[in-house]
Amino acid sequence: MSTKTFLLFLLSTLTFLSCENPFVYKGDSHSRGKTKIFIEESFKPLFETSIYTFESQFQSADIAPIYCTEQAAIDSFLANKTKTLFITRDFTKAEKEKLKKSQVEVRSEKLADDAVALIVHPENKDTTITIDRLVNILKGKDSLWNSSKNPIDVVFDHQNSANFIYLRKLVGNSPIPSNVFAVKSNKEVIDYVKTHKNALGVIGVNWISDQDDENVLDFLEGIKVMEVAKDASSDYFKPYQAYIYTKEYPLTRELWSINKGSRSGLNTGFVLFLQGEKGQLIIHKSALVPANTPIRMMQIKTE
Repeated sequence: MSTKTFLLFLLSTLTFLSCENPFVYKGDSHSRGKTKIFIEESFKPLFETSIYTFESQFQSADIAPIYCTEQAAIDSFLANKTKTLFITRDFTKAEKEKLKKSQVEVRSEKLADDAVALIVHPENKDTTITIDRLVNILKGKDSLWNSSKNPIDVVFDHQNSANFIYLRKLVGNSPIPSNVFAVKSNKEVIDYVKTHKNALGVIGVNWISDQDDENVLDFLEGIKVMEVAKDASSDYFKPYQAYIYTKEYPLTRELWSINKGSRSGLNTGFVLFLQGEKGQLIIHKSALVPANTPIRMMQIKTE
């Protein structure tokens, strides 16, 4: 083989490898480059930890998170502003078919089970609630706390957020009364409840689930998490990891990744990281229920 032929063969081989193996070329790959991802704001604590861990492991990776409402994330995905989003649901069959007709390949993966948490002021003696009563409150049919007889103010994070969409589904998308209103974030919901004794706050449980996180401990200082029952004849549960897993806590939902584009990009690498052992361990530590890690239930009896 001549030198010229050998060099051409070598060049073509390297070109082939760089197409097939995302780790051999300089540019966007599973472990290096830059990407922008859109994330439902309910999951901000989890993704701050996940992105920090991923970038610490792959120091040539630069992930720019945009925390926003679920609808804003979906709109940005459809407008081609991002290749990856993390929301509380998979795309519907109709949404996938529409994208397919536009020649957009979409891959969706369930990453975890999640929940909506209800919080109140520490001085509020109403610490339990049924789904039926919550629905009546959201429909304006029940507007007073049982213990104090004071009016109930329901506060959530943002219009078009996953939390708001969840509330709307509970009431069959019926009109929401004026005492149900939005602030601007899950953190602002927590702050509002801390300073308003009549408030009923609606947040993503991820904001208060990881009790090894100093920020979470600060959030929990000055609020109480309500126990919720499916109906008056059922037991009440807080949104602990075990009860999210068994669905005994009734306000559960899911965390999904939706991804498009090349399988070799940094956005895909980050999704694979979250699906893998390290990502699922981070999800587990955050007290959500990982989708790909076996769960071991233990019952401890005290005498």
